[in-house]
Amino acid sequence: MKEKKAQEIAKSFNSRRTLDKLLNIEFVNIGIGSAIMRMKLTEDMVNVYGSAHGGVVFALADAVFAYACNSQDIVSVASGCSIEYLAPSFPGDVLTASGEFQGGRGKQGIYDVMVTNQNDQLIATFRGKSHSTKEKVLGD
Repeated sequence: MKEKKAQEIAKSFNSRRTLDKLLNIEFVNIGIGSAIMRMKLTEDMVNVYGSAHGGVVFALADAVFAYACNSQDIVSVASGCSIEYLAPSFPGDVLTASGEFQGGRGKQGIYDVMVTNQNDQLIATFRGKSHSTKEKVLGD
């Protein structure tokens, strides 16, 4: 039953006009406390050196974090996050971000997101801290 609700949340999020759409971030999967999304890098997503702009990689990881921390139908927002860039990526690369709940206490949750390229090379790691409210995502 919880998996079905997570799928409904993903469908609701996917229907909204967000930065994810502008960047062509593709939803792949959602589970309880987890999510996977991917994005193909284009020439418009680079920095002055021709590699992926850090903000684009961050946006992908942050999108996964948002899906994962809202997957249990409790409105959750970021209260902090950080990213470590480990390798460059370039136009044509397909980045996949996989995020998972690591633990938490009370209204706080910790989520780790790994960003890899099409060769399964680790590009970045992201850690997000969520804060849950009393509201439901689906408003039931």
